[in-house]
Amino acid sequence: MPERHSRCLPVFVSRPWTWHCVGVTELPVGPAEWLTVPDVAERLGIPVNRVHQLVRDHALIAVRERGVLRVPADFIMEGAVVKHLPGVLTLLLDAGYNDDEALRWLYTADESLPGTPAEALRGNRATEVKRRAQALGF
Repeated sequence: MPERHSRCLPVFVSRPWTWHCVGVTELPVGPAEWLTVPDVAERLGIPVNRVHQLVRDHALIAVRERGVLRVPADFIMEGAVVKHLPGVLTLLLDAGYNDDEALRWLYTADESLPGTPAEALRGNRATEVKRRAQALGF
């Protein structure tokens, strides 16, 4: 597998994984809706400092945009963090991904799922997402 750098994404076309290097602004992917930390706290029914702790513990992913920490709304469902998100984030972290790379991976379409890993996590295909995330570490 070629060496990965911060602008490369793994894309499953066929075995083995192939790496495509793109700029962040070139990616037509991402969440449709973002939540601020206070919005997340309200939806989860927890204090704001607990949301920050979830982000620090990699149980929730957030990115800073124009000085504001934002969380994809897709990862909050029925008053809770999507069930398997923390495990997938841990697998991606173990594979050497940073938060930006993990977010890009979660929102990059995978024909074999079908859809994106983020969509699959909200459905009943979390096991497949975990398998793919785990394979990135090898």
